[in-house]
Amino acid sequence: MDSNKNLVFLGMMGSGKSSIGNLVSKELNLPFIDIDSLIIESTGMSITEIFKKKDEKYFRNLEEKITLKSLKEINSVISLGGGAFINTKIRKEILGNHLSFWLNWDESILVKRIKGSKKRPLAFKSTDQEIKMIIKDRSKIYTKAQFKINCNKLTKTEIVKKIIHIYELN
Repeated sequence: MDSNKNLVFLGMMGSGKSSIGNLVSKELNLPFIDIDSLIIESTGMSITEIFKKKDEKYFRNLEEKITLKSLKEINSVISLGGGAFINTKIRKEILGNHLSFWLNWDESILVKRIKGSKKRPLAFKSTDQEIKMIIKDRSKIYTKAQFKINCNKLTKTEIVKKIIHIYELN
């Protein structure tokens, strides 16, 4: 186990990155960093407000800056925003220096979780088909993560145990 490596959670919006990350950090007694929370804190705006008042490009630039800075921490648990791993610089840093976990769910479960959520600007006014396209496109990149956790039939506790087991073997 390389204690300088962060555990980084990635996956679609609604996949549980923040809740699972928080639970894993408590179990391992490691600091927890939630990138979306840091973005909200740094701007004083919700993610939806940032998309409305600025735009997605502004958000993605800020996300990149905050994520890359956060990844300089050592021995932490980090929850990415749903689109962060799509960014080449972020992905390269994570794959080269950290342990990455893709929290994977069936698209039908994700669509139910995120459809109409005002907290998720990319999904709020999207049809099921549009959300499924986002899932399909992002999943091609999420597959590059070191570890894929198929969450469909697992409880939060089982997901956390599985991640900690993998972490302890590395």
